[in-house]
Amino acid sequence: MRRTPWSRKLIKHAKIDRAMILAAGKGTRMQSAPDDPPKPLTEIAGQSLLMRMVARLETSGIQKIVINLHHKADHIKQAMATYNGPCEIIFSDESAALLETGGGVKKALPLLGDAPFLVANGDVLWREADNANAALPAFLAAFNPAQMQALLMLCPTQKATGYDGAGDYDRRDDGQLTRRPTAPKGASAAYVFAGVQILTPRLFDALPETAFSLNLAYDAAAKKGALYGHELDGRWMHVGTPQGRAAAEAILATDTKDTNS
Repeated sequence: MRRTPWSRKLIKHAKIDRAMILAAGKGTRMQSAPDDPPKPLTEIAGQSLLMRMVARLETSGIQKIVINLHHKADHIKQAMATYNGPCEIIFSDESAALLETGGGVKKALPLLGDAPFLVANGDVLWREADNANAALPAFLAAFNPAQMQALLMLCPTQKATGYDGAGDYDRRDDGQLTRRPTAPKGASAAYVFAGVQILTPRLFDALPETAFSLNLAYDAAAKKGALYGHELDGRWMHVGTPQGRAAAEAILATDTKDTNS
């Protein structure tokens, strides 16, 4: 596993055994029909994005998974009813009001506990460079609670499939992150956020009680010099659109060695 010098210095193997999957979005970017399943249940090469992430979490030492619900909540509950793995599954109900990513996590804090926890978007998909499902354990090991309030998984912009944006962050030599500059027009960043993060509960103390984006949490951590990034050693596939889904299907269909991307 390739690691930069700064990541070797920061690894302290903090125990993280709780995670949240953000599954409450409306799924509008997928241009879905009314009777289509919610986006986390989108199947790529025969397995839903949700179950792919659950499988990754359970093999990485996660013991409790919180899944938030809003759009087509009954579909997700029904899909998870067949789960018989080792993780405890808990639902955080946002059916009354969609709280966005940050508000959804803050609502779920009583279920996640007082220790740092992992949060994954419901449409995350990647393939490890070494085909050994090692990316998530390496990411968890890179978190240092003494220095970090937020650690984001990153993919080099040029390695992202199904993504045509200008990137999100640049990373300093010590691993700290800075946002892509808003000027000049057309400015780009080296990395795109890959939809997985480790957060500390105290990061939410001064954040709103209503709906808000997790970007507020990232910016709050950055102001304290506590926002860091960890590079994914693999290929990240953005499947939030039909075009991204088709590209991911094509990649996995030609990768005969990959059985759990």
